[in-house]
Amino acid sequence: MTRVLVVEDDPDLALALRVLLTRSGYEVVHAGDGREGLRRLFADRPALMVLDINLPRLDGWQVLERTRDMADLPVLLLTARGAESDRVRGLRAGADDYLPKPFGNEEFLARVEALLRRAGPAQWAVADGAPGLHLVPERRSALWQGHEVRLSGIEYRLLQTLVRNRGRVVTTEQLLARVWGDPEGVGAERVKFAVLRVRRKLRQAAGDEVADPLESVRGMGYRYRAPEEAGPAGREEEAGPTGRGGEAGPTGRDGEAGPTG
Repeated sequence: MTRVLVVEDDPDLALALRVLLTRSGYEVVHAGDGREGLRRLFADRPALMVLDINLPRLDGWQVLERTRDMADLPVLLLTARGAESDRVRGLRAGADDYLPKPFGNEEFLARVEALLRRAGPAQWAVADGAPGLHLVPERRSALWQGHEVRLSGIEYRLLQTLVRNRGRVVTTEQLLARVWGDPEGVGAERVKFAVLRVRRKLRQAAGDEVADPLESVRGMGYRYRAPEEAGPAGREEEAGPTGRGGEAGPTGRDGEAGPTG
């Protein structure tokens, strides 16, 4: 049975959607706020998510952004906002369809069916980690040497991309494309300062005695090396802004610099 996650804080609408989907042969999982939605997403791994924008704790925009760090599954946005700017924002943020309230039952079901028909099986990120490090996508944080490190969205995606390419150089251009959505490479200094912020947070969590795992490769980019592999030069060298040498391969949909993932 196809599982659908409904993230909706209005209990009447949530119940109506549950009944409608259940009668149409779907298994329904419900969450009443954004944080619970992310937990259920990670635990239940649905085939499709119906996501309201106006949610408590975490709003739908934040849930959508974090969802795209974890999974590639169809997302149908529900909102009382009908402005074109909101529709464009949702689609650009990774939603697959957008349905303004109020809507009819038949239209809702038709959109769910169409999304599932077009989409392949949902793709889920493998457990990201390395010795001493574990990424926690539902909290957008990292466990580094046993200590939790809270990260911004940019910092999380940066660390995730480097960890997924552990031991390989990821160029500045590749990081700009994956983390910032800036494939033209404009504003490459952003990569340097984001790396510095992540280094600082890791160092504050575990102390200076643990080797810096983020290595700068001059004129090329950055790579993640486990503490036992990292040399002392990693913290001191600075990467050049656009070097192409040593690229680990074309950027894939998940932002990995090579064919893995």
